[in-house]
Amino acid sequence: MAEAEAVQLKEEGNRHFQLQDYKAAAKSYSQALKLTKDKALLATLYRNRAACGLKTESYAQAASDASRAIDINSSDIKALFRRCQALEHLGKLDQAFKDVQRCAALEPRNQNFQETLRRLNASIQEKLHVQFSTDSRVQNMFDILLDEKSEADRLEKAANNLIVLGREEAGAERIFQNNGVALLLQLMDTKRPELVLAAVRTLSGMCSGHRARATVLLHAVHIDRLCSLMAVDNEEMSLAVCNLLQAIIDSLSGEDKREHQGKEEALVLDTKKDLKQITNHLLDMLVSKKVSGQGRDQALNLLNKNVPRKNLSVHDNSRTIYVVDNGLRKILKVVGQVPDLPNCLPLTDNTRMLASILINKLYDDLRCDPERDHFRKICEEYITAKFDPQNMDKNVIAIQTVSGVLQGPFDLGNQLLGLKGVMEMMVALCGSDREVDQLVAVEALIHASTKLSRATFIITNGVSLLKQIYKTTKNEKIKIRTLVTSDKTILYSVATILVNCTNSYDVKEVIPELVQLAKFSKQHVPEEHPKDKKDFVDMRVKRLLKAGVISALACMVKADSAILTDQTKELLARVFLALCDSSKDRGTVVAQGGGKALIPLALEGTDVGKVKAAHALAKIAAVSNPDIAFPGERVYEVVRPLVRLLDTQRDGLQNYEALLGLTNLSGRSDKLRQKIFKEKALPDIENYMFENHDQLRQAATECMCNMVLNKEVQERFLADGNDRLKLVVLLCGEDDDKLQNAAAGALAMLTAAHKKLCLKMTQVTTQWLEILQRLCLHDQLSVQHRGLVIAYNLLQADAELAKKLVESELLEILTVVGKQEPDEKRAAVIQTARECLIKCMDYGFIKPVS
Repeated sequence: MAEAEAVQLKEEGNRHFQLQDYKAAAKSYSQALKLTKDKALLATLYRNRAACGLKTESYAQAASDASRAIDINSSDIKALFRRCQALEHLGKLDQAFKDVQRCAALEPRNQNFQETLRRLNASIQEKLHVQFSTDSRVQNMFDILLDEKSEADRLEKAANNLIVLGREEAGAERIFQNNGVALLLQLMDTKRPELVLAAVRTLSGMCSGHRARATVLLHAVHIDRLCSLMAVDNEEMSLAVCNLLQAIIDSLSGEDKREHQGKEEALVLDTKKDLKQITNHLLDMLVSKKVSGQGRDQALNLLNKNVPRKNLSVHDNSRTIYVVDNGLRKILKVVGQVPDLPNCLPLTDNTRMLASILINKLYDDLRCDPERDHFRKICEEYITAKFDPQNMDKNVIAIQTVSGVLQGPFDLGNQLLGLKGVMEMMVALCGSDREVDQLVAVEALIHASTKLSRATFIITNGVSLLKQIYKTTKNEKIKIRTLVTSDKTILYSVATILVNCTNSYDVKEVIPELVQLAKFSKQHVPEEHPKDKKDFVDMRVKRLLKAGVISALACMVKADSAILTDQTKELLARVFLALCDSSKDRGTVVAQGGGKALIPLALEGTDVGKVKAAHALAKIAAVSNPDIAFPGERVYEVVRPLVRLLDTQRDGLQNYEALLGLTNLSGRSDKLRQKIFKEKALPDIENYMFENHDQLRQAATECMCNMVLNKEVQERFLADGNDRLKLVVLLCGEDDDKLQNAAAGALAMLTAAHKKLCLKMTQVTTQWLEILQRLCLHDQLSVQHRGLVIAYNLLQADAELAKKLVESELLEILTVVGKQEPDEKRAAVIQTARECLIKCMDYGFIKPVS
């Protein structure tokens, strides 16, 4: 009975369908489905209800019903075609194409199927172009951002994707041409940190390498607004705005190395006015109480990087002259800040050191004695104006300013010490009851005492006061400084004590068997004192650093050769190495001037001392910003000591940390890469790439990853008769993720630089394609991205090579990656895969079925 009723309901549904009452028809088919278990009837009912779904535009239901019919009979051509129609309406063109392909295979002469096949083919081609085009992605981001109903998560995701697009020329121009600047300003107006940050980073990408856009954006956003953002007490925000301003400055000053023609050239006839405006605002930030310590540091970093000449052979130093005339007093105010006094500006541990570095760079950039005399007079007037018998705070600030200048251009500092009353005021402040006065005075005396004449004055006039302070003060920062300045002959003794405190003397390895033998023969065996154990030593090192020992050591290094012997230098180098042992402490070492103090110790003295100092330099160079740790031209002096540590006679740790230091330096500029190359470090770096020790091999490969940006290094890879490229390719196939990442980075840059290397890569080993595919499927996004960049470089290099890649499994990999929905983390990976696919389409290798 149920089966018969089901057949009747089916016939009833067919009549309703013929009368175009599709809802009634679907209802009859649904009732019939509940009454039958006959597979053939079930397939027919599902297929018929799918037809109702198509008529009522219920495409998801139609696709589902058609699929159920196909599950029963996979050759049900009507169900296949109906599902194809439903999927096409749902936008799932690739799935619809597969269904109509099966229909055409079952009935090759059916013109309807053939026409649908052609139509879907064209639609898929168009969709691929649209999907992978920059214009479409930018427009999609705009649609989300302009939609007031967009959810917060979608809005944030769209903004982050814009960051990636802003870094591409096509994307940046599309954003710029589609009212994108106004939209980004709206994002900044939201005051939501994550959206403001995204807007700033997008603007930074848009400014890079394009003078006209940089000019328009600077005027649209306004320098006041950017400086206000950089002034906030948020390190990430300050750094992002700093990067944006650097991109603008590079573009305006011609550092982008682009040729500007036509309309773009007409828009930016003169950028000097804009650059001067940026400089003025940065100088104003230095003395504003509204600016955070982070913001002040970033302003100083920008001035340090952009005002002094990068090449002293260039005659024009007008930017430096302008800053000296309009900003030197402001810089001196930062140098003279005393944290313990009221009304002190917000500072970080690095602020005063950065200001001292800026003073040093400006002074070094002056070309003649009249310019230097003018500089000195400004400093003298500023300091003498601070002296006030009625106001001790102003006197303390004056001496703190002298102390800061002494940490910059030392000759200028010594001239300032000769000002009437300066040395006397230092000694007088030592007799003050306030700890802040004592600390500033003793710090200044340390810097002053490195010249024999000044030391004599201190011995004559201040030793009794220093001894009294040492006995009475409980402040360890003051104690350690009084110890260093009390006597010009005490340097060796102080250095020896510090070596003992830090356990930085050489300890011979104790062989347990020999100890047992000595005990058996009843000989005396020295035992380690409990307070020589690592925990106690670490505690002492922390206390020394907190007490300001680095400042004291830095001043000891500056002492006259009559005072500072080679043996004392070796001891100081040992102490520095011990203080740099923990990576967490190296920032403190740099902030107190330890980086530049180590350079002379690494270049002069005993062989042991030079190695110890070079090792300490390597530890600092590995983790610190070289511009801060080794300001100005000093950074080039660091290279030779680090290269010497690559000698195989040095121990593995010294080799490893030297490689890390050279990696950091080689990532800063091509001038540093050239210096490393000229010091003949390349053979040593290559040698360690063959090492069995995983960490050494990884560090050497990371260093090479940076070095391949240098043209002379690239020439080495291009030369015939060597296995350099083969080694890099094979290292890409290793199991160590970090090693793969470094090797893939080197290979990506080499193949981008020279088409010849793309072809050479396919000849050096038969495993190249397998290794490339592994990179493109890697779990780590950074490795995967580099693999995809290599793939793009190979595709772009040669049509025959591209054809070989398309015929391999690589095309399937690119398609899978390219079709993924982008997010902030995967955006670069997906974009690169899509660029590869577009390249394949340009060659005509890709077909929709692929």
